[in-house]
Amino acid sequence: MTMKKSDHPHDVTHHPASVVTSVDHRTAVAAETARFVAAVKDADLATAVPSCPDWTLADLVKHTGSVQRWFSVLLRARIQEPPRKREVDLRLPDREDGYAAWLAESATVAADAFAATDPNLPMWAWGADQYARFWARRMLFETLLHRVDAELALGLRPTIDRPLAVDGIDEFLVNLPFATFFAPGVANLRGPDRTIRFRATDGDEDWVVRLWPDGFGLDTAHPTAAATDATVQGTVADLLLLVYGRLPYEAEAFAHEGDEHLLTHWFANSAF
Repeated sequence: MTMKKSDHPHDVTHHPASVVTSVDHRTAVAAETARFVAAVKDADLATAVPSCPDWTLADLVKHTGSVQRWFSVLLRARIQEPPRKREVDLRLPDREDGYAAWLAESATVAADAFAATDPNLPMWAWGADQYARFWARRMLFETLLHRVDAELALGLRPTIDRPLAVDGIDEFLVNLPFATFFAPGVANLRGPDRTIRFRATDGDEDWVVRLWPDGFGLDTAHPTAAATDATVQGTVADLLLLVYGRLPYEAEAFAHEGDEHLLTHWFANSAF
């Protein structure tokens, strides 16, 4: 379920190459992995992860390291079409007490793949940006969000660097229309020309999503001062956790107004 510029009278396309960001995604993967490793290296990996139901910290670490190694395989292969198999030599330790070091090593595997691949190389990607850089950006936010999941599970207060939060919200909303193959609820995100605004309270960023009967997309032409059908306001760090389903829009961190049904519908179908 994707939008083309010609599908609707409003400009809802949002090419990732046009995003102004100071984020070095490749370097940030290493930094976020280091923060993740620091959180879990002395922790009980049997600890439940409430933000990822039915997962333990061991599951969370295994998933994140596996994603890094899988994306690294795709980068090295310079894939030009959807992969037909997912066999990857994870080199996962037999004992969970080696998982933290294994996760750190996964970031090294990723760094080696980054160094060997031009970020502007055309590649197949499941999202909007059909270049190698898609995979580094996607890997970053997989790692960051699961680092936050781990810290929440351990009773720690996560912090998210502001530039990463801004870039992460954009990355999520740009790619969400393409996510139906692993997040089927996204197919339900449609409506009779309805708009939702996500507005930062700690800066001037905002994002407007427009829903039509046949899909949705970011409305980059929507004026900042123009009315929307529903608005949620919060810091960019909290908005990032919101779009990923780590915080509910009813939480004290947010002010929201407008069509409550529209917000409920969006958040029931958008997180992955």
